[in-house]
Amino acid sequence: MILIFGGAYQGKLEYALKNFGLDESDVYHCEEKGTLDLSHKVIYGLERFVLGCVREGKEAKDLLLEYGEALEDKIIIVTDISQGVVPIDPELRSWREMTGRAMLYLGSKAEKTIRIFCGLGQEIKC
Repeated sequence: MILIFGGAYQGKLEYALKNFGLDESDVYHCEEKGTLDLSHKVIYGLERFVLGCVREGKEAKDLLLEYGEALEDKIIIVTDISQGVVPIDPELRSWREMTGRAMLYLGSKAEKTIRIFCGLGQEIKC
């Protein structure tokens, strides 16, 4: 698994497509529901999946654990929403915390982890 993360609008998807020789047909765009479509190579916007989990009362990390080996050949792209002011809204705070837990799990399992900033990739784990 390859984990790509970074701030909003930093070029994460563009980086993945260019550097791994993929196109838009290889990408699953996550929705705000607690399920993933694993028929694509790239899972984009994992933070939206996590928001769906928060709203459905599920723990995203537990669901990712259940997917297990099915995630091993995927490129997972997630926006790092852990920076800045902690939200007052309980749902948004839970979303932020659960996204962090999911990123911790994925980072520990990833073969490679890449941080994107201004469209530039920095390998954190290789």
